[in-house]
Amino acid sequence: MRGRGNARSSRALGVSWYPATWHPRLDMGRLHRPRSSTSHGNLPHLFLFFLFVEPFSCLASHSRATELLYSLNEGLPEGVLIGSLAEDLRLLPRSAGRLDPHSQLPERTGAEWNPPLSFSLASRGLSGQYVTLDNRSGELHTSAQEIDREALCLEGGGGTAWGGSVSISSSPSSDSCLLLLDVLVLPQEYFRFVKVKIAIRDINDNAPQFPVSQISVWVPENAPVNTRLAIEHPAVDPDVGINGVQTYRLLDYHGMFTLDVEENENGERTPYLIVMGALDRETQDQYVSIIIAEDGGSPPLLGSATLTIGISDINDNCPLFTDSQINVTVYGNATVGTPIAAVQAVDKDLGTNAQITYSYSQKVPQASKDLFHLDENTGVIKLFNKIGGSVLQSHKLTILANGPGCIPAVITALVSVIKVIFRPPEIVPRYIANEIDGVVYLKELEPVNTPIAFFTIRDPEGKYKVNCYLDGEGPFRLSPYKPYNNEYLLETTKPMDYELQQFYEVAVVAWNSEGFHVKRVIKVQLLDDNDNAPIFLQPLIELTIEENNSPNAFLTKLYATDADSGERGQVSYFLGPDAPSYFSLDSVTGILTVSTQLDREEKEKYRYTVRAVDCGKPPRESVATVALTVLDKNDNSPRFINKDFSFFVPENFPGYGEIGVISVTDADAGRNGWVALSVVNQSDIFVIDTGKGMLRAKVSLDREQQSSYTLWVEAVDGGEPALSSTAKITILLLDINDNPPLVLFPQSNMSYLLVLPSTLPGSPVTEVYAVDKDTGMNAVIAYSIIGRRGPRPESFRIDPKTGNITLEEALLQTDYGLHRLLVKVSDHGYPEPLHSTVMVNLFVNDTVSNESYIESLLRKEPEINIEEKEPQISIEPTHRKVESVSCMPTLVALSVISLGSITLVTGMGIYICLRKGKKHPREDENLEVQIPLKGKIDLHMRERKPMDISNI
Repeated sequence: MRGRGNARSSRALGVSWYPATWHPRLDMGRLHRPRSSTSHGNLPHLFLFFLFVEPFSCLASHSRATELLYSLNEGLPEGVLIGSLAEDLRLLPRSAGRLDPHSQLPERTGAEWNPPLSFSLASRGLSGQYVTLDNRSGELHTSAQEIDREALCLEGGGGTAWGGSVSISSSPSSDSCLLLLDVLVLPQEYFRFVKVKIAIRDINDNAPQFPVSQISVWVPENAPVNTRLAIEHPAVDPDVGINGVQTYRLLDYHGMFTLDVEENENGERTPYLIVMGALDRETQDQYVSIIIAEDGGSPPLLGSATLTIGISDINDNCPLFTDSQINVTVYGNATVGTPIAAVQAVDKDLGTNAQITYSYSQKVPQASKDLFHLDENTGVIKLFNKIGGSVLQSHKLTILANGPGCIPAVITALVSVIKVIFRPPEIVPRYIANEIDGVVYLKELEPVNTPIAFFTIRDPEGKYKVNCYLDGEGPFRLSPYKPYNNEYLLETTKPMDYELQQFYEVAVVAWNSEGFHVKRVIKVQLLDDNDNAPIFLQPLIELTIEENNSPNAFLTKLYATDADSGERGQVSYFLGPDAPSYFSLDSVTGILTVSTQLDREEKEKYRYTVRAVDCGKPPRESVATVALTVLDKNDNSPRFINKDFSFFVPENFPGYGEIGVISVTDADAGRNGWVALSVVNQSDIFVIDTGKGMLRAKVSLDREQQSSYTLWVEAVDGGEPALSSTAKITILLLDINDNPPLVLFPQSNMSYLLVLPSTLPGSPVTEVYAVDKDTGMNAVIAYSIIGRRGPRPESFRIDPKTGNITLEEALLQTDYGLHRLLVKVSDHGYPEPLHSTVMVNLFVNDTVSNESYIESLLRKEPEINIEEKEPQISIEPTHRKVESVSCMPTLVALSVISLGSITLVTGMGIYICLRKGKKHPREDENLEVQIPLKGKIDLHMRERKPMDISNI
């Protein structure tokens, strides 16, 4: 059946449903029985069936509140069937059929509710985001919003972990993660309010994770075996139940530790570190391992952290001396405060556990204690009093090293005193330089041989010769000061530099012939002077900045050093006088900024000086040069030198000939200034060279087909993003005389006209009409008769301007017959005029009685002598004038030709209109004068048909 099939597909994806009217505790023994079991396994379905299958007449009188419970795994894809409310609520009409004894579900027969049922969510809260409800079938499906149990139920907690993906007979526990839906079943007469609960079952989609990556545990070094220490920061797994953290282990136990896991009443598992061996901090103070947390999923997921086990110190070691006795010798003339020996004990513990104090044993006589002082912290023994004549020559000093909670360590110092019978030499200083508390102060700029002090060297006994010398390094010299004996002068030997060395210590040593030595220490402290100017790290500071920078943009931080000390070494920074006003330099920090936007196209390089000045008196300074280069940005579009370009090109210009140069510039530099030109429109005819900007025509241009062209040329730079601009290009084609006049009338050399003998002299007989496709002088036409044949053909004359043929003399009896006039139609083109010819046939007779005879005459080749006389018209002098002024500039010539073309076109238009308005017998003959001679012209005067010419 349909309902059972849907249920099986849902369960295969981890979906289970439970009718709310049946509780699993009522039938716990049948929770996981297969569907193929006995009829007892279908008890919930049967119960649900009897609950909802009732007379439907009752549904209209009262509504029901019903509850359904489903369960599904988290993370299911979109479209998974959760359940069918219509089937699970048994909302089938009574006529739907009989009960199937195997499924206990009504068997569909095709009957439906009338009106049909409708299912809808009462409200679309958070739960409604995760499911979709078919309002016709009542089927619930998962939506595109994936269900994440851990995100949905932040408080955690999970339902009972059922085995397998389907459990019809189990119900989630009270702490389940539930989606709650309120579903309305309509229409009103079948109204039901259904509460749907969807329990979200956990899957193992989260690995355990420790809250910190480093975990530290401290263990006392005296911790006994089996000591248990809780490890703080246990791992956390958002999953629940068996999918949560189950166990812990160490990657390396070091043979000293193991792990145990304890679970409290809430099910939380805490790892414990157990000590398995004796620890000694002095042998190893730290153990590092990796702690791993593992959940119970299949397959299990792991999390890890670094576990550092520190061994804390206890006071398990006492001070020890390396020796038990030391021997010390002291001379009777030793200076008070002179160290004579030092003892040192060692304690392997740390901190307060290793603190050692030194003291004399109670066995040491008080006289020895008074003569030799023992430092309780350092163990240094010093001569405390001057050795007199009654002082014992041997002293036994028993010294104790005391530690906290320890038995003192003992060492014995045997001190032997050697008495001196003779008094040592004496050194008496008399300082010349400034001396305070035994320190002599000199300025670093003192000259060479600056005296420091006089020293008087003498023997108190007056018996022995005393010598002296200077001990120590430094620019000093100790020399006898003559003429006095035993007087010595200490002075400098070279200039001293405070920046190289500030302090010197030398000693004046005197000794006599008995070998007794006396030393007098002299300390010399140099005083700094402002003898150093600040020094820039680089004398030339090269900087770059992009143009269009923001105001107060940072350029660099200047840094200068001054070897002097104190205020003399403090450096302030200032701009040089050549620096532009919009640059700023902080005098304290040395930060250089520019307060305005820089434009590379306006100025690309700046070069000015900066000063570093110290605070000495007088101050010293140094100068560095700042070289700032403004880097280009693509902030300028290409610019044409003209908005519009016009070129005059003679027609029939050869293909790919150079028409003209399109000049364009771009103020930017580098790639930003590279300009590529292209023709936007009519690119099939014209092309432009990107490099030179040369405009060319791909084909030869004919003015008679098109007299001008308008192009748009686009210039695009190489910036990113690219900028562009366009310019209008007008190309005007200049006419050349490449078209001969085209005779439109007569239509052919075989046409003829009947001329009556009674025609009066001066009467127009016919006309020759021609046109020229050229313009200007090239289209000015002249007519002339260049050949005649007939009885008296000179009786006819042609007007050179209009082409009208008139009768000059009265016709005689002898003039009867065919008169043939060869008319030359010539233009006034330059440099070579072009022409056409036409034969005008005039038949002088009263009537046309024999057309075949006339046609035979026309078919004969006429023998006509060609007259070389050219037609003379009034415009010819102007033509000759143009020829004579061949050296006139091209621009003037073109202007004249253009003006003449306009005038001629206007005149021809007026002429044609006037001719069309004449009431003349030939009015209808010339209706189609624009049609070429070779075409078929339907004129009233047909070929070879005469037309009467009379005096009327």
